[in-house]
Amino acid sequence: MTRRPAPSAVAPPLQARGVSYSVGATAILRDVDLRVGPGELIALAGPNGAGKSTLLGVLAGDLRPCAGTVTLGGTAVHGIGVRELARLRAVLLQENRVSFPFTVADVVRMGRAALEEDPAADDAAVAAALAATDTLHLAGRRFPSLSGGEKARVSFARTLAQDAAILLLDEPTAALDIRHQELVMGLARRCADRGKSVVAVLHDLSLAAAWADRLALLGDGRLVAAGPVAEVATADALSELYEHPVAVVPDPVTGLPVIMPRRGALTCVR
Repeated sequence: MTRRPAPSAVAPPLQARGVSYSVGATAILRDVDLRVGPGELIALAGPNGAGKSTLLGVLAGDLRPCAGTVTLGGTAVHGIGVRELARLRAVLLQENRVSFPFTVADVVRMGRAALEEDPAADDAAVAAALAATDTLHLAGRRFPSLSGGEKARVSFARTLAQDAAILLLDEPTAALDIRHQELVMGLARRCADRGKSVVAVLHDLSLAAAWADRLALLGDGRLVAAGPVAEVATADALSELYEHPVAVVPDPVTGLPVIMPRRGALTCVR
């Protein structure tokens, strides 16, 4: 078998222009424009039902928009073959399901399927991904036997092992404890620092503010705001979007924004 070169560390630009997506008569996304460049980590945030996971699916090429275009390196995502697309972008879904009792190592190795590398390179990549995500000690365990947080970390390890230039992560920290939330976001940050593009759907706004370069806020299927975290994550904007009073205060040590609901304020702001 001919060995193909590994994907470039620098991601090609991923761009959505005028993207809309509907299910029947229900509009999920409405005229969304978003550009993801190499070396940046973008956090997608917004209330439940805002269209975050759908936008991630459209960017991945898994969902075809009803209007607008998504291009990767200037080429329409749906014009790229399945195997080549798998070499360019890796997707972490919200639900970590595996139908058969594969071992953890086997699940992570699935990320290597499209690369056509030699077994030694695959072994090294799998071991590195397991070690990075604190799951090496789980390598021989059956995936269904894991806790929710362990499954999430193993699934993220599979995404890392894929070695794609673009990472699309749907709630990668939702099931994790504090230490592993920081671990996963630190790994995502390092991927971006190496020239990859990372888009992560996050509900924890303080986590997004700590690690992301840009914050994209979705509401009712529309892109409400997108830009540097300090400019987008304001108390007024977030309170209006989430229909609940929100406080934004600087961390006393790092100065990064800490974003939290104002307790006791249960009335909607609209």
